[in-house]
Amino acid sequence: MTETTKPLDKSAVRNAATVIVLRDRHDKPAILMGQRGAQAAFMPNKFVFPGGAVDPDDARVPLAAPLPSLCFNRLADNAPPGMQSALAAAAIRELWEETGLILGRPGTWPGLVPADWTRFAATGHIPSAEALQFVFRALTPPGRPRRFDARFFLVDAAAIQGDLDDFAHASDELSHLQWIPLNDARRFDLPFITEVVLAEIAGRVREEAPPASVPYFRNSDEESLFLRLHGHPMPES
Repeated sequence: MTETTKPLDKSAVRNAATVIVLRDRHDKPAILMGQRGAQAAFMPNKFVFPGGAVDPDDARVPLAAPLPSLCFNRLADNAPPGMQSALAAAAIRELWEETGLILGRPGTWPGLVPADWTRFAATGHIPSAEALQFVFRALTPPGRPRRFDARFFLVDAAAIQGDLDDFAHASDELSHLQWIPLNDARRFDLPFITEVVLAEIAGRVREEAPPASVPYFRNSDEESLFLRLHGHPMPES
């Protein structure tokens, strides 16, 4: 460990992004999930959506298209200022790293590519956030080995570039990657919060517009609250 390297503060709450990819939503809806390893510090053996913590470089990533304005606005509710684009970039990066699927547009990156994004950039795509819908937020309860303030994004699989069944470029963080019929998902070993999110998604699977408000399951040292994020009126230009 160098003098400038700090150990991870396991008690700290990290901002995170999770992606729910929905396929064939009007016919036989299915979602993409994988299983965490038995030795994972956070949710071992559980089936989860792709996702993970925001990296510092995510705030510097160029987006070919921004988040929808409504989602951008709601992400600012009860959050540090300026997190929205970093959260969107983290969602796209985690989807790529854990599944090998690309959410982006063909193009050449301007300037230097951050280290965590070199493989993505090598595919000839720039990340694009226009298809992401902010649909859920959850804060991990105190006492867990890792705590995350996770924003869940829903994306239609039609926005993914390439073959939806090609996981050849995925890391080994998730095993048993598969498209699970939405009606069958609860038969798997799921974290509690994933079951809550699935209920929300099942209730609006054929609704293509963003939800009227975003559920926020906030677990603090004092209390657990189930809130709704509506955002604030956008200023007129």
